[in-house]
Amino acid sequence: MTEPVGRLTAYEVLTAPVTVLVGHFGSGKSEIAVNLAFGWRDRGAEVTVIDLDLVKPYFRSRLLRDEMQERGIVVSVPENDRFYADLPILVPEARGAVGQAVAGGRRVILDVGGSEVGSRVLGSLPGLGNPALTDVLFVVNGNRPFAEDPPAVVAMLRDIESVSKLRVTGLVANTHLMEETTPDIVAAGIDLAGAVAQATGIPIRFWAMLDRLAGAAPAVNHRGLPWLPLTRLITPPLSLRPHGSRRRSSVV
Repeated sequence: MTEPVGRLTAYEVLTAPVTVLVGHFGSGKSEIAVNLAFGWRDRGAEVTVIDLDLVKPYFRSRLLRDEMQERGIVVSVPENDRFYADLPILVPEARGAVGQAVAGGRRVILDVGGSEVGSRVLGSLPGLGNPALTDVLFVVNGNRPFAEDPPAVVAMLRDIESVSKLRVTGLVANTHLMEETTPDIVAAGIDLAGAVAQATGIPIRFWAMLDRLAGAAPAVNHRGLPWLPLTRLITPPLSLRPHGSRRRSSVV
């Protein structure tokens, strides 16, 4: 991935061993989860990804299970015929995520289902309330329903906090239109996240953008924030893979 010289990335600023990703349906949580997993693994970290998306069958981080396991990333998902099930199946490893991270010196990433429905599962997991151990990141994508303006985003954020029994510790600016994303769309998304930060007092931890747009990054008003260059890795069934992307797992 391309990383402009002198710019901090998400990998340097996320210091807690556990990263929890929450947000609207389709905000890009799973894509961020697998990119962070590969990125931290490239930097020598031991990484575990726990797929807690109990809501929808597509765009889950588990679709990259084979690719992640080949790189030595531990992937905790339902097994066998439950792998693709659109059912609320909670893997046992999720309950020991914080202890696993602290005891084993691992990076643990929890990819959580969309909206307050998907985040309800977090209330049953112990040890996630300590901000020194857990970053709870709300992914802001202004091109999703009910996320078009700051009040709508704040309302969803507060709903997620209420049902998950956790406080969001940071925002991720990830407004995009997949392959149709432009620098202007990214800049507008950073502005939206900035307005949410001002309304809530929750800081923007980083912004994300497809690494193929890295050459246009200087034109984006990124406010000096750290960034996460994204390689699009997860694609829906029957769609073509983006040129140069890793092979993705088959979907039935």
